[in-house]
Amino acid sequence: MSLNATIKSIQDIMRKDVGVDGDAQRIGQLGWMLFYKKFSDQDQELELSDDEYESPIPMGLRWEEWADSETLGKKAPTGDALLAFVDNQLFPQLKELDFTNLTGLSRQRAELLRSVFEDAYNYMKSGTLLRQVIDKINDSIDFNESKTRHLFGDIYEKILKDLQSAGNYGEFYTPRAVTQFAVDMVNPQLGETVLDPACGTGGFLTAAYEHLRKQAQTPEQLEAIKQNIWGIEKKALPHLLCVTNLMVHEVEVPTTVRHANALAKPLRDYSPKDQVDVVVINPPFGGMEEDGIESNFPTEFRTRETADLFLLLVMELLKPQGRAAIVLPDGTLFGEGIKTRLKEKLLRDCNLHTIVRLPNGVFNPYTSIRTNVLFFTKGEPTETVWYYEHPYPSGYKSYSKTKPMRIEEFAAEKQWWNNREETELAWQVSVEDIKANGFNLDIKNPNVAAEDYKDPETLLKKYREAEAEVEEARNALKSSLMASLQREEM
Repeated sequence: MSLNATIKSIQDIMRKDVGVDGDAQRIGQLGWMLFYKKFSDQDQELELSDDEYESPIPMGLRWEEWADSETLGKKAPTGDALLAFVDNQLFPQLKELDFTNLTGLSRQRAELLRSVFEDAYNYMKSGTLLRQVIDKINDSIDFNESKTRHLFGDIYEKILKDLQSAGNYGEFYTPRAVTQFAVDMVNPQLGETVLDPACGTGGFLTAAYEHLRKQAQTPEQLEAIKQNIWGIEKKALPHLLCVTNLMVHEVEVPTTVRHANALAKPLRDYSPKDQVDVVVINPPFGGMEEDGIESNFPTEFRTRETADLFLLLVMELLKPQGRAAIVLPDGTLFGEGIKTRLKEKLLRDCNLHTIVRLPNGVFNPYTSIRTNVLFFTKGEPTETVWYYEHPYPSGYKSYSKTKPMRIEEFAAEKQWWNNREETELAWQVSVEDIKANGFNLDIKNPNVAAEDYKDPETLLKKYREAEAEVEEARNALKSSLMASLQREEM
């Protein structure tokens, strides 16, 4: 059975449980179980490979001690006994896990385990159905197989699409083609720190880790990479999925991913020690922050619009010569007021060298808003902005579940990147022209003939002419029908 089919069958079991209400709870339930199985598997590996490692999991609570039916046989708890164990022992002990006597890696993993379970819940009310879900996970998902690790992104894509009906959870998912392209273009190097301050389920972070992992030549370099991948996520469910995602990608202790709101810290309190070499981010857009968050930012930039605040934060968090790729909607490009002041600051303090304009449908079905990937370097003003209009693949009119965006589509941009020239898809605009246009960055492709919409008076005249033609045809049809009826009566 494929992994996607496994996830669907698990969700079908959960739908029979009266305690699980909706897709969000189903994913939350599945999320903590996948995390805990992976965490327990890693615990066994670490105890075998590291004599100094001490498992932070209390005795009797390891996954294999209560969840693995194959090992436990008839002793595997089920029904009311399983439910009582999970609700009265597993969760209370992990939520209050005491790690004061632990040190080093053991303490780090204990802190991670407790932080995850502090916001996790067991929604299921049937111990029998819970046992069926656990057995399905044990039988079908082996995180230690390289094939499973490679396909784990497919699991997330499946479960995140299922979250559509549960609210705006699509904000946590960025198509893998976009994350990989953005990371490839900012090109993080060994020794550099990479941050996503709104990391969701970790798409940018895993792409950055894989990009850097290919450069590592020694175990020490690989370990250093794991400490240089930073993330912040304010919501419990995507944070849980993010740390699991990184663990499956062999980042054993993703304690560099914090469960917090990066916007909740006053901008003035960020210091050089918080700055990083690379930021890659797709901030939630169209959303509003809670009251009071805007007061963490300078008066001229105060707003509750999430994407605007993150753009300002990214500029602050970059080191001099630091590089960023940020996904933003068209509204940021042409917006006025605070958005104008943000763009003025961006062009003054950073070199906004490239805007890749993505086509409609990239983020379907979560949103139909058109988006762009902005690439900039901090510490030097913008002189020229290059635009690249990403086209649909041949034969496509949009993207869909069966026809998603693929990384291969970005081959043309990658080839153009270091040898830039104007084409029918690429053009450049001077910063003077942008300033003269009120800092509007929503600049259409000048190399494609624009549709001639004509002036409103001409359009209105054509509409009235068409309306008259329709009325004339309607009257002719009516006369013809009446004549036909009269002949029949005769």
